[in-house]
Amino acid sequence: MKKRRTGESRPQLKALWQAMDEAVFGQERTLNLRESLPSAAEARSRAEVWLRCRQVTRTEEVLIITGRGNQSAGGVGVIREEIIGMMPALRRKGIVESWREHSPGSLVVKLAPLSSLLGAGKRRRDASDVRPPADAGALAGLEAETRELLKQLALRNLDALGIDASDQFMKQEMAKSFSTLLASIPEGAGREEMLRAAILSAIEEDP
Repeated sequence: MKKRRTGESRPQLKALWQAMDEAVFGQERTLNLRESLPSAAEARSRAEVWLRCRQVTRTEEVLIITGRGNQSAGGVGVIREEIIGMMPALRRKGIVESWREHSPGSLVVKLAPLSSLLGAGKRRRDASDVRPPADAGALAGLEAETRELLKQLALRNLDALGIDASDQFMKQEMAKSFSTLLASIPEGAGREEMLRAAILSAIEEDP
């Protein structure tokens, strides 16, 4: 019987791992940066936008495929290093809770609850990421159901902080939550509906 070479089993093993990942995470919970071969800067930008979107849909764990970097200069995985390097900043922003190596070419990322995202502004260090709260006009342009959900979320947050829900604090908290959540939702049709779903998710989280 002919003995199979070790190298011949690697493609089969790789295909098996890929099939297992697809079964566990699925397409919606997987970001494959290896296939599109972006630059390091593009990979960083795409990963943050994608992670923000997954967070507001209450996805708990996701898979980011970076590749091992075998084709990179010196065999160093540039994309992999870029993605790992951005994780501490995303944790400070309240987007990521933790991450771990899944394979030599992929990471499993646990997303933070929305309460972490909404509270991150109190401890945020990156001045470039601070967004001004929405003005009254932006809130007035929302549907009544959306404004009511924002009000419920503001009441919940202020109560958790021990702050009296005066009209001034209520408006400030509503504007802050609106701006923070909207920044994680892609533009396009159905954006306000996605915003309502994100607000409701934040309200339903344990305080």
